[in-house]
Amino acid sequence: MKFSGKNVLVTGSSRGIGAEIAKTLATFGLKVWINYRSGAVEADKVKEEIEAAGGLAAVIGFDVSDEAAFVDAIKTIVDSDGEFSYLVNNAGITNDKLALRMKTDDFMSVINANLTSCFIGCRESMKAMRKKKFGSVVNIASIVGETGNAGQTNYAASKGGVIAMTKSFAIEAATSGIRYNTITPGFISTEMTEVLSDEIKAGINAKVPMGRMGRAEEVAQATAFLLSDHSSYITGETLKVNGGMNMA
Repeated sequence: MKFSGKNVLVTGSSRGIGAEIAKTLATFGLKVWINYRSGAVEADKVKEEIEAAGGLAAVIGFDVSDEAAFVDAIKTIVDSDGEFSYLVNNAGITNDKLALRMKTDDFMSVINANLTSCFIGCRESMKAMRKKKFGSVVNIASIVGETGNAGQTNYAASKGGVIAMTKSFAIEAATSGIRYNTITPGFISTEMTEVLSDEIKAGINAKVPMGRMGRAEEVAQATAFLLSDHSSYITGETLKVNGGMNMA
């Protein structure tokens, strides 16, 4: 894939889908900034893997829900590389409870970590990217943001908000040459799903028309496409990577 920019920040990329996105983007010649909040050791390992494969990477630790820290991180990247070309807002949390048992703090903790942080990243990236009139942002949402899910009122609200917010940013930034798109993964095989029993995995796969969970690299390749020049006339769109679970 072809990329006109030089670097990318992937939030929450010390493990799971984020780590795979970071490693995949590095194979296309981008310098990847690996973000973590608490997984410093894991982030360093991702960096080592990228560099061992001949890629460029740097580690930058900060909490994405901390506005000042996010602003400083983007400034650090621009000061280091002379530009800020791409952003993947991937960091997020869950705090699952049935709605009747969910306290406002439980709700807002997920909104702040998943939605507010994404807003900060989208806003600050626009400020940095419009100087060159070029840039691309991919926000990682979830199929739950499209369909809802019992016990995940907060998570569904945060990811549904990401989808809608991305469209608004896409409209505002289009004349500045900056694109904003969303990916909504379905059930993806990661460290979190590996602990599930075979029975639970079979139940999940039965709901997927393709009959299996997705792979993190499949989300990563979709992310690379939406960031790249190959999607230069695509903005404000939601790409579903879910094996056919939600075709509407």
